Amino acid sequence: MVNVLKKWVESDKREIKRLGKIADKVEAHAEEMAALSDEELQAQTPALKKRYQAGETLDDLLPEAFAVVREGAKRVLGLYPFRVQIYGGIVLHEGNIAEMKTGEGKTLTATMPVYLNALASKGVHVVTVNEYLAQRDATEMGELYTWLGLTVGLNVSNKSADEKRAAYNCDITYSTNSELGFDYLRDNMVVYREDMVQRPLNFVVVDEVDSILIDEARTPLIISGQAEPTTALYIRTDRFAKTLTEKKDYKIDLESKSVALTEQGIRKAEKYFGLTNLYDPDNTALTHHLDNALRANFIMLRDKDYVVSNGEVMIVDQFTGRIMEGRRYSDGLHQAIEAKERVEIQQETKTMANITYQNYFRMYKKIAGMTGTAKTEDEEFREIYNMEVITIPTNKPVIRDDRPDLLYPTLKSKFKAVIEDIKQRHKKGQPILVGTVAVETSELLSQLLDQAGIAHSVLNAKNHAKEAEIIMNAGQRGAVTIATNMAGRGTDIKLGPGVREAGGLAVIGTERHESRRIDNQLRGRSGRQGDPGVTQFYLSLEDDLMLRFGSERVKALLQRFKVADEDAVIQSKMISRQVESAQKRVEGNNYDTRKQVLQYDDVMREQREVIYSQRQQVIMENESLKPVIMPMIKRTVEHIVQMHTQGDQKDWNLQAIIDFAIAAMVNEDSIALNDLTDKKPEEIINYLMDRAEANYRLKEKQLYDASQMLEFEKVVVLRVVDSRWMDHIDEMDQLRQSIGLRGYGQLNPLVEYQTDGFRMFEQMIGDIEYDVTRLFLKAEIRQDIHR
Repeated sequence: MVNVLKKWVESDKREIKRLGKIADKVEAHAEEMAALSDEELQAQTPALKKRYQAGETLDDLLPEAFAVVREGAKRVLGLYPFRVQIYGGIVLHEGNIAEMKTGEGKTLTATMPVYLNALASKGVHVVTVNEYLAQRDATEMGELYTWLGLTVGLNVSNKSADEKRAAYNCDITYSTNSELGFDYLRDNMVVYREDMVQRPLNFVVVDEVDSILIDEARTPLIISGQAEPTTALYIRTDRFAKTLTEKKDYKIDLESKSVALTEQGIRKAEKYFGLTNLYDPDNTALTHHLDNALRANFIMLRDKDYVVSNGEVMIVDQFTGRIMEGRRYSDGLHQAIEAKERVEIQQETKTMANITYQNYFRMYKKIAGMTGTAKTEDEEFREIYNMEVITIPTNKPVIRDDRPDLLYPTLKSKFKAVIEDIKQRHKKGQPILVGTVAVETSELLSQLLDQAGIAHSVLNAKNHAKEAEIIMNAGQRGAVTIATNMAGRGTDIKLGPGVREAGGLAVIGTERHESRRIDNQLRGRSGRQGDPGVTQFYLSLEDDLMLRFGSERVKALLQRFKVADEDAVIQSKMISRQVESAQKRVEGNNYDTRKQVLQYDDVMREQREVIYSQRQQVIMENESLKPVIMPMIKRTVEHIVQMHTQGDQKDWNLQAIIDFAIAAMVNEDSIALNDLTDKKPEEIINYLMDRAEANYRLKEKQLYDASQMLEFEKVVVLRVVDSRWMDHIDEMDQLRQSIGLRGYGQLNPLVEYQTDGFRMFEQMIGDIEYDVTRLFLKAEIRQDIHR
């Protein structure tokens, strides 16, 4: 183990040494840039662009480009990037992750690689976790880029398609991850080329990269339409779930957060719904609704997983404690919770397009990221995104005091101790940031502080702009701020006057999050840029993490310490180690889940890429789609003819071929059996293709000009493709829900999913080609077609 650690530290040391050599080259240009007038410095941008176009690489231009930005930042923003920020900038330019502690100036660090890569004029995207930060950074850093002669765009959700297109055509575009993903999906649903907003994906810098690429990785972006209503079934299954008793009728597995009926529960369900076998294939819809009702009633907790506000069920993000506006649980779970909470059940939706963040971001030519906490997930970044995590040294040494965890027997005794600690620190004027995992915990603490007569702020999950303001004031003397663990990401807590003498910012964690990164993020709020500070986590045996992982061992430990008193406390490195090993287990489980999601989504990714690239071909075509449509018709004809001309000629089914031709190609009275009699299969195919060709020429005559014909061809092909693709997404989703059961038959579910998925995709392509043949050849042309 020691060797592994040594190797790890040394590899980072080697990396820092390498970065130092490049930083020397950047600093060598500092005086030269400082000597330039404003106009001369601004003239560097077109000069560097010209050199890039003449064949120099971005790596060649790096030292000068970075030096230009540093000098520009000094003049425009009054900030001059430190040497360690140059290190961070190089790491980002190389497509890796710069792990920089809170307060080390990540936003300024990004200006160097963003400027350098923007010189290629292919577009650079800078991604932040919310729209407030995107707006803030686009305004503040945009001033520097604009001064240097680059264009800056802001892409947020309320912009029109024209405004979005303009934002994407800028050299640098600020946006949120969800807006980028949805724009990509919408672009692949348009019929006209000019309706697309994005350019090809080039270089992206992701701020808070761990939050977006890991915490959000399992979140699929889904564009949906309305589906068939099934409200009654939600209400019935919810009523049934409410009649059940834990342990007798159902069992909960805390570790995997799943719930299942017992034998007695199954019998109860069969009686309630009047069935002989609950798990008969005919009852699939019912069992699906029943599973959702069980999860909604016994796993999903109000005010922790979701809140009910104005008669609506709103999801709470488990990582940030924020309400996720406009997001709904998929696959009927949201409707099941609405039934449980007796609010209006909104209609189910049908997926029209979907993609996960993992697969969206992997489409960029180069992806880079920065965060204060990524080292714990470096294996995942390497395996999934091919990015290395490089820890950048701090500009000044960290002098923060991180205390070992305190463990209490009950929640009540823990919160009592937390309030006592806050009182003592508040008395001497020390500002305190209290981190909670759930919304309900922050409300409980707020009540306790009210009772103790301590003025405080609670971060409102809904308002990012207000949140930044509260976080910025959290470092003032005597300030007490309660926040969910990740609140205030991207905003610095600067210490007010007299706070250093009071010990700096005190961070109090009320429980450990299941991910060590989130705890480190909370810790890192204190002790920025060499400031003093202290951090302390309070735990209890009744905490979620302890209940799910490892409380038995810790309880035995308490027995060993002979602790009987409820207010007794243990402060021990051993406890911290136990908790950390529990967190590692959860992180391992979460990584496995994300990896599995990715493996399944990769099947869809390959299919999505085929469909989307063919769609692009159709949209970009500006002469004729005949070279696309005629082969489709030919493959359809060949398939039908081969299917009905198997074996001896006497066994052929020529009538079926005639029926197909009437249904999909020609008028009923223009074809008869004797047109096909005595022909070989190849001759039948040629005969039908001649008819198709004649039909095609007729259509061309009926339409005024080639552009109208092209318009007609595009509409037919795209409508068919979109409709069949949506059905396919739905079927793949259902296949994925059911594929796990094949594991019981000693089959590998992933391999089965790949095999069946491929077969279904082939089937869909055949269906698309048949539909295009039928719609195109049988359509009646009237003279009023126009856009």
